[in-house]
Amino acid sequence: MNKMDKNKICSYLKNKNIWFEITEHKPVFTMKELADIPFPYPQADAKNLFVRDDKKQHYYLITAKGDRRVNLKKFQQALQTRRLSFASESDLMEIMGLPPGSVTPFGLLHDTKHLVQSYIDRSFLDDPGIIGVHPNDNTATLWIKTKDLVLILQEFDCAVQVIDLINQRMCDLI
Repeated sequence: MNKMDKNKICSYLKNKNIWFEITEHKPVFTMKELADIPFPYPQADAKNLFVRDDKKQHYYLITAKGDRRVNLKKFQQALQTRRLSFASESDLMEIMGLPPGSVTPFGLLHDTKHLVQSYIDRSFLDDPGIIGVHPNDNTATLWIKTKDLVLILQEFDCAVQVIDLINQRMCDLI
């Protein structure tokens, strides 16, 4: 697949008649840097953790609310995985074609070998049901309905599930 950059993602969403908004901003690399940017949906801003097991056999993308702490040990126990740690910058670039600071579920569209399993926090389904993620570029945040994001990822055969990160259990999309 061709690399899905910000423009291609926006064109794809327009062609599919999927609602979205985009907020352009300076390049950001951490959640702390995002705090200075005025967002239309600050409660829907996401952070993304790209992690792997200790044997580098399984990779996971955990998408959580920006202000939520993710307990990797609890996540590991809930999924019954081997010990988890953050994946390297080279793994991020090799698997999802993304530099640090640009981690996003849209990066899964570049994971042609389907090595990454994605977990999106159930709280993003709460009203208004919007999630803010980078469009494979850390100079913008794309706001989209969470259900639409999940359906797009599934359309591209990405392994994505909704998880209640507080109670560490899988959830249905609806």
